[in-house]
Amino acid sequence: MRLRDRIGFTDRRQRQLTRVMQVLLVVMVGLGLERGNLGIVVNATIGLGVTGLPAVLERDYHIPMDPALTLWITIAVFLHALGTAGLPGSETNFYRSIPWWDHLTHTLSSSIVAAAGYATARAVELHSDAVSLPGRFMFVFILLFVLAFGVFWEVIEFGVAGLAALSGTQSVLTQYGLDDTMLDLLFDTLGGVVVAVWGTAHLTDVTGAIAARLDRMA
Repeated sequence: MRLRDRIGFTDRRQRQLTRVMQVLLVVMVGLGLERGNLGIVVNATIGLGVTGLPAVLERDYHIPMDPALTLWITIAVFLHALGTAGLPGSETNFYRSIPWWDHLTHTLSSSIVAAAGYATARAVELHSDAVSLPGRFMFVFILLFVLAFGVFWEVIEFGVAGLAALSGTQSVLTQYGLDDTMLDLLFDTLGGVVVAVWGTAHLTDVTGAIAARLDRMA
């Protein structure tokens, strides 16, 4: 039994929560424009776009996106955008005022990356008889995939922040130093572990649909 079934979380309630967060992301875009804060506008806009991705995957590619999976994705991008915006009237954002906020968002975001990596690799295995991925290898693969993406993201953060400093403009991404980078990678790994241990069972429908699409394309 899935966690949502244990707590009585219905598909309708999950969809409602997703819609509420999408509306709040639109509000954050307006808040960023009102403040003249490019970082808030960009992060909230990208987050809003990501929340629409599950509907596109389901409509155009026939990949079943469970409301719980859509909610999982929406929560991850919503909390990141909220962290950059903070509360209306506040002089600082949650990333600066709440020490554990960055750890929370990195764990959630990396779990999405881990889920995408697992679903793709598992679908390739189902599609091809020449590919066999034992459970232990898949566990290691998920962790390495998440860490590789995490390092790539940290490089992007460093590069964007550096270019903004050189040009004298506002950076849409913030780099807090080497210690912060190491902590980010640690919590990225935690997100990967969560998916590798508990999350793969919830991605069966997605991997099956991707494998079926690969079969049709072959």
